Amino acid sequence: MGMTFGTDLLGWKRSRKNKLGWQWVPNTADTDNVSSLRLSAAVLEYLGAPNPNGGASDPAEPPDNPGGLLETQVAVDLATALPLLDPQRQWEVRKGQSIVNYAQYKHLAAMDRAIANDPNLRVTLGTDYLIKPDVLVGLLNTPTTSKHPWLHAALACKWTIRSDRVQNIRHENGNMIRHRRGRLPHLVTITAEPLPTRLASIARGTGEVDATYHLAYPAMAQAVAAVGTGEQQDAWAEVTEQGRLLDYTQLAAALATW
Repeated sequence: MGMTFGTDLLGWKRSRKNKLGWQWVPNTADTDNVSSLRLSAAVLEYLGAPNPNGGASDPAEPPDNPGGLLETQVAVDLATALPLLDPQRQWEVRKGQSIVNYAQYKHLAAMDRAIANDPNLRVTLGTDYLIKPDVLVGLLNTPTTSKHPWLHAALACKWTIRSDRVQNIRHENGNMIRHRRGRLPHLVTITAEPLPTRLASIARGTGEVDATYHLAYPAMAQAVAAVGTGEQQDAWAEVTEQGRLLDYTQLAAALATW
């Protein structure tokens, strides 16, 4: 199948301890979960990186910080693709910027200034609205009432999915939904998580996330069909058939045509 965007960050890394007793484990696997190990291993095999635990030569180890590199790669990929897909709009892709720098949320900066010197107000209102998404896609020179660009999309890049990460994404997106003044940006998650049940924990829901995009979607489909348990196959069918989990390669086109 071969590597595509983002999948160059996937690979085998040495393991001190895991449920299958492997010397090497996929760098997306939860080592305490057998299904996670088997599915992530199958994904790597479909991508052309065979399991080295059978006596094959040692593989080249993947980067130590795939999560941070994922954010960088997504930002570079979209900054390159979007102007080609829609050159009529002036795109701006940034990493880790506050949403108060964008037209729909600029009013939050004034709120922050108002409570900066008032501890009681800060405790009452909190500061949950000061959100810095992993990657932001803005539109410059749009008809807003200020110099601020329009926030077109806010992307959460999560190498894998754990319950705390799911809650954090939902909480931040919920605040962006409530606090906006104007059109809502596209709120999405990008991940390489190998367990469909964990993908379902972020993909399904009541609207805090528009869609979840998977880095290795075709390989995941094959892995789930080949080695997934009944529970994992059911979860995969649910999120894919409902359009809640999509192939990352569709993201740029979705943003450019929306």
